Amino acid sequence: MTAASSSNARERLLASAEDLRFQVGGDFHELLMESIYTEAARIAGRAVARADEKTHFDWDRAVDRVVTSRVWGFPILFLLFTLIFWITISGANVPSGWLAALLLDKGHPLLKGLAAGAGLPWWLGGILIDGIYLATAWVVSVMLPPMAIFFPLFTLLEDFGYLPRVAFNLDNLYRKFGAHGKQSLSMMMGFGCNAAGVIATRIIDNPRDRLIAILTNNFSLCNGRWPTQILLATIFLGALVPPLLAGLVSALSVVAVALLGVALSLVVSWGLSRTLLRGEISTFSLELPPYRPPRILQTIYTSIIDRTVFVLWRAIVFAVPAGAAIWLSGNLRFADASLAEHLIRLFDPFGVLLGLNGVILLAYVVAIPANEIVVPTILMLTVLATGTSGVGSGTGVMFELESAADTLDLLKAGGWTLLTAVNLMLFSLIHNPCSTTIYTIYKETGSRKWTAVATLLPIAMGFLVVFLLAQVWRIAGG
Repeated sequence: MTAASSSNARERLLASAEDLRFQVGGDFHELLMESIYTEAARIAGRAVARADEKTHFDWDRAVDRVVTSRVWGFPILFLLFTLIFWITISGANVPSGWLAALLLDKGHPLLKGLAAGAGLPWWLGGILIDGIYLATAWVVSVMLPPMAIFFPLFTLLEDFGYLPRVAFNLDNLYRKFGAHGKQSLSMMMGFGCNAAGVIATRIIDNPRDRLIAILTNNFSLCNGRWPTQILLATIFLGALVPPLLAGLVSALSVVAVALLGVALSLVVSWGLSRTLLRGEISTFSLELPPYRPPRILQTIYTSIIDRTVFVLWRAIVFAVPAGAAIWLSGNLRFADASLAEHLIRLFDPFGVLLGLNGVILLAYVVAIPANEIVVPTILMLTVLATGTSGVGSGTGVMFELESAADTLDLLKAGGWTLLTAVNLMLFSLIHNPCSTTIYTIYKETGSRKWTAVATLLPIAMGFLVVFLLAQVWRIAGG
């Protein structure tokens, strides 16, 4: 619309108002107030039930009585998101297996053969194929299927109208901890990917409340950390009970870690709101939209393009240098030992003090771009540090073992104990965000200071938690 046409429209509107005022004999304001009260009565008639009137059935109101009630609201929330996580984890196993078979089992040997046939120098083939390609293939095979399932399911709940009810249910709890009710939505998005969770904080208008949500989103257990949690819970904690109960104990252990992350996000929100980010919690008017049938095709398209592909591309960009660094650390040799071996020996005393070891600490240094490659890196470095033969595909080459028993044997050969496994589960939850999330935090905040806080605060907390548990464990004679 041009400025001239806009001006003409405004003049016509004012003229109509004057005509209306003239027609009603100067009682324009009375007529306006009457229309306001009429509209208010209409809204009240829909929202308020009177004992002396027979009300018509309202589907939205009936559902809201259940999903927003103090009795049923939280159990429904817990069960619904447990179902989503179960569908995500279980449903991702098959496509992840397909991608791993295609990219790792077939793609990697094929590329190695092509490199050898082309006469590529061993070091160049190592960096490109055993390093960069393997890291990228692992990120894609582990990260893509869960995101392709979780994000559409999450968006369907949003499209249906349920997520605003979640914010309504959790607002009071979050306000008690100095946070915004909508932080619960970005936290749940973080269970799919922390980078996506950080982007989701845009729904929070107040800058202070949004910053708290950004700084605490790392405590949501993203899909890249689920494989580590499930593996350790299965081979260490599940082995403590009879086989009949092993699966249940393993699953409950992972759920307990995820709930601990939610508790930590609330505690840290409370601490930030009373120290670095003092201020009043902003109030907000939360509109509960009507329930509507989800637009499935549009939801799938939006989730895949705007969330899954966007986040996956950023992860791939950061996985490329990580793969090269992992291969180089295992193959650059100084004084008859690789760089990785020197670093493991350097980190080991500090790692043992924390109830971990040097292999784990080095793995988290070189695999910071993506949590998905932590376990393959740990296994590769364990073989390197212990000199185990007949396991893996070569020096500096990441791998995973198909048998849980073989994985357990290799880790025990590297000095792992139950304390090591439990502390790694906790450290995996609390430690610094991956490179993709760190970069996203910087892009969203535009601040190096807050990006540094978001990176260093979790790792300091992670070191503190595992250190304290290690000391208690040793005092108790564990």
